[in-house]
Amino acid sequence: MKDFSEAPFLVIWEVTQACDLACRHCRATAQPGRNPGELSTEEGFRLLDQVHGFGHPLMVFTGGDPLKRPDLMELLRYSSAIGLRTTVTPSATPLLTPEAIGGFKAAGVCRVALSVDGADAATHDTFRGVEGSYELTMGGFAAARACRMETQVNTTVTRWNMHQLPWIAEMVERVGARMWSVFFLVATGRAVDTDDLSAEEYEQVFDFLFNLSQQAPFDIKTTEAPHYRRYVAQQKKAARMAGGAASRHGDHSPAILRQAGIRDGNGMLFVSHTGDIFPSGFLPVAAGNIRKVLLADAYRATPLFRILRDSDALGGKCGECNYRHLCGGSRARAFALNGDWMSADPRCVYQPHAVPELEGASV
Repeated sequence: MKDFSEAPFLVIWEVTQACDLACRHCRATAQPGRNPGELSTEEGFRLLDQVHGFGHPLMVFTGGDPLKRPDLMELLRYSSAIGLRTTVTPSATPLLTPEAIGGFKAAGVCRVALSVDGADAATHDTFRGVEGSYELTMGGFAAARACRMETQVNTTVTRWNMHQLPWIAEMVERVGARMWSVFFLVATGRAVDTDDLSAEEYEQVFDFLFNLSQQAPFDIKTTEAPHYRRYVAQQKKAARMAGGAASRHGDHSPAILRQAGIRDGNGMLFVSHTGDIFPSGFLPVAAGNIRKVLLADAYRATPLFRILRDSDALGGKCGECNYRHLCGGSRARAFALNGDWMSADPRCVYQPHAVPELEGASV
């Protein structure tokens, strides 16, 4: 597994919290108007220079709705020009026009990610809080296809749409997305714990995703469910022991391999609209502000990030788990539900000592 102590794999910048949607799960608790304390264009350029100093992390522009910033295209062009692999996650509002999609393409953006949280307009629009959002999302995918822009579908799984995942998966294939990024709820921002799945239901979704990954024409990744990697490792080990047939990816899914070991603060960091530096957008504990500290110093040297990267410092069953280096549990969920970011992930059913398994298990 890759060592992420010096540089993250993924950097996410929340360029604004302004958004015209009212999503029931919104991490940012987004508001219609922009915050006057947002990083300026020049501060954004300096931030991107610091990200580039790490090497070649994936750079994600998110929000709120990034399109609420009038300088978004300028920032995207700069990010691409200095060599960052740049992606953007706009909201499906009337701002998401074919011209905006074309602007992303012209700015050098390598992928645009759009959210789909229901198999139909009624479910999706209810989740997003604005009628017509589903139709605008589909229009965004059509515009991206028209200009040959690579796309990704983001879906947040809750008890309200869990049963619709097979139909959402069909839609992911239909729109030609390269990746389905499946987010698992963390009770922060507007999200509430009662909307989340049980630990047993997580396993049911993992089973669906794993089986789908054997034949789907797109990659699948999870966010705030690192224990999906544990599930995949278990399934592949069982298949090898049973002499089963290889999957379309052989023993190793490219999407799983890229995620191995990555979790809040380990391989990823998040910069807020006002410059605060977090381990992720779902773990609201800051390690300084970009206006006062260097991004690399915050990531490499602060006690918060350093302990989050120490799998052997994990508490509860996560600290005893033979999959702790591959998985490590969601530190954001542990904090949201337990008040301790190093405690066990409360949405994992696995009991480390129930079945003997090899230390350092891998996919």
